[in-house]
Amino acid sequence: MVGEVFSNVASNYDLMNDLMSAGLHRLWKDRLVSKLNPFPGMKHLDVAGGTGDVAFRILERVNSIGRRALQDPLNDGFQEETQIYVCDINPNMLDVGKKRALERGLREDKSLKWVQGDAEALSFGDNSMDGYTIAFGIRNVTHIEKVLAEAYRVLKRGGRFLCLELSHVEIPVFKEFYDFYSFSIIPQVGELVAGDRESYQYLVESIRRFPPQEKFASMIADAGFQKVEYENLVGGVVAIHSGIKI
Repeated sequence: MVGEVFSNVASNYDLMNDLMSAGLHRLWKDRLVSKLNPFPGMKHLDVAGGTGDVAFRILERVNSIGRRALQDPLNDGFQEETQIYVCDINPNMLDVGKKRALERGLREDKSLKWVQGDAEALSFGDNSMDGYTIAFGIRNVTHIEKVLAEAYRVLKRGGRFLCLELSHVEIPVFKEFYDFYSFSIIPQVGELVAGDRESYQYLVESIRRFPPQEKFASMIADAGFQKVEYENLVGGVVAIHSGIKI
C-alpha cells in the first residue's frame, strides 16, 4: 500500500512538500545537512531519499568545502572520492531524482549513486558508511527497529545517524491548529494539486502513528547508538534525531 502511495505522489512530491510546509522543508533539510557536517571523501547513505533533495544538499556542501580547500572548482578527482548513495525502495521516486540530477548537470558516474533497496534489508556492507540520513521516510517503514538496526550495521565506528521526521506537537493551541491543518487542509491540497486525496490522507495519518520524540530517541539508543539527542523544529512539527556509532 505504501509503495502505491509513493508511486502516486512521486511526480508531485517536491511541489507538495513546498505547499504543505510553506517551503519550510527546505530549511529543515538544510539544518539536517548542517548537523551531518559532511566532508570530502566521505561515503554517505541517504535512505528513502529518492528525489535527491537531501543528497544534492550534501554534495553541494562537500563540493563547497572542496573548492575552498583546493582552490579549484573543477577538480574531478575530488568529486570521485566522495560517494553519496541515494537508496529508495520506490523506482518512481528514484526516477524523479535521476531526472533532477541530470537537470543539475550531475552525472551518475560521479559522486551520486542511485540504488533501489529496502531500508530494512540494505545491500551495503558492514561498517561501510561514514554517515546515514533518512528524511521523512522512517515513519513509512513496516518495522522501525529493523531500519535502525540496519543503519547501525552499515555505519563505521564514529559514523553519524540523522533522521528528519514529522513529529508530535505538544503546545495546546498550536496542536489544535496543526491537527486541523493536517487532517482538513493537506488532503484537500493533495486532491486539488495532485488529484490524489487518499495518498495524502495516509501521509497525515502516518505522522500520528509515529512514536513521540522521547520514545523514538529510546528506540535509537536501543539499536546501539550513543549520544542520542533530538532537536524540535517549529514546536515539534518536525524533529531531527541523531546518534553516533561508537
